[in-house]
Amino acid sequence: MRTQFTAELIALTKDLTLMCTLAHDAVERVTDALVDADLTATYEVFALDEQLQKMYGACEARTVVLLALQAPVARDLRHVVTAIQIAGELSRIGWLASRVADQIYQRHPGHVAPRSILDILAAMGKLAAEHTALAGRAVAGHQPLSDETPAAPSMETLHQQLHSALRDPASQPPIDMAIDNALLGHHLERCVDHTARIDRLIRFLDTGVPPTAQPSDDE
Repeated sequence: MRTQFTAELIALTKDLTLMCTLAHDAVERVTDALVDADLTATYEVFALDEQLQKMYGACEARTVVLLALQAPVARDLRHVVTAIQIAGELSRIGWLASRVADQIYQRHPGHVAPRSILDILAAMGKLAAEHTALAGRAVAGHQPLSDETPAAPSMETLHQQLHSALRDPASQPPIDMAIDNALLGHHLERCVDHTARIDRLIRFLDTGVPPTAQPSDDE
């Protein structure tokens, strides 16, 4: 029974690692689509998100079976509970990438933003992809990703640059496009928020300290 449970945990970790790869690819490709108004890359993002949602459903079903039939305790229980929560975070990253792809599709063949704003959105997308790649390595190795956080500019800095550009008369797009651009930036920021949540979940697995009891990054 124990051997079977261990094998299920290994399979679950492999599924999560694959989901991390899919989430990273989705964010990376949606950034490519942003920069180039690339419809092919946009379709790829939709397909990647669809795969992520299917895998999330499969992971959810597997964890329910493990909880019901194996009744894990202590670290084993943390492993199962953490796995389904990480899968949920990754599925949301895919959903956010798909929402960005929606706007690219709607604006095609034009770009979603003026060049000055597009450059900031592209930097946000690149940073989100880097964080998602780090999350994948953290999940595969069960090690927190905080120590590998990408260098500046931070997402907060890019957020401020985006909102300054959206208010600047020299670069300000039409109101409807400005609203869409702000929403795009929000989606990309949220991708990084979900990777931070994954970091906290991995720390929970390692230490038993719940994510809500862990100190914030600025503490």
